[in-house]
Amino acid sequence: MLSEKIEIKFFKVKPPLEYPPESGHFLRGNNSSPVAVVAMLNAPREEGKIPDEVEKLVRVAIESGAGLAGTLQTANIGIEKIITNIVSNPNIRYLILCGKDVEGHKSGEALKALIENGINDKRIVIGTNAPAVYLFNIPLEAIERFRKQITLIDLLNETDQEIIKKAVCSCYQEKPTKFKNYTLYDIGAYPEPAICCKITWKIEKPETIEVGN
Repeated sequence: MLSEKIEIKFFKVKPPLEYPPESGHFLRGNNSSPVAVVAMLNAPREEGKIPDEVEKLVRVAIESGAGLAGTLQTANIGIEKIITNIVSNPNIRYLILCGKDVEGHKSGEALKALIENGINDKRIVIGTNAPAVYLFNIPLEAIERFRKQITLIDLLNETDQEIIKKAVCSCYQEKPTKFKNYTLYDIGAYPEPAICCKITWKIEKPETIEVGN
């Protein structure tokens, strides 16, 4: 008796025309890719120029198959932009965090804490030593959807391009693939429609705003 060959098909969706809704320092790859990459920018950005070592991390991520890859320097609006761009594409199911964390801001630590712990009733990220990280400018629905939609692959402080490349490639394999302490493969699109929203309030210094109980 001949064995039956099973073909695995992963459910994908077409992102809305507005995707990605927020501009920023990122590159766009395949819309069907299950992975996005955030490279920490632990250096001054001189006249819009990103340091070569950080730019290479972003480029190798896209060249390896990431759907989005970009930088994060400061928290608050920077994290909000990441959230809005990812929840507008249900195909993105993994977020790789890499590069040396930003001294002082600890934006990478803040992003990790958001994914793990969420925010409190004053919209402050829970469980981080980063300076107060507020997410005032986007709907609560988008924040919770982000936390449900993606799995974090924590490579914070990793700068080896080959490791980032391997992480990206592992995310779109058809069969479960071991990468460090993770088992990764393309699990298909998140089973709910895209949330397409933009940052509307744009409070640049949320620490100056008083939030009632």
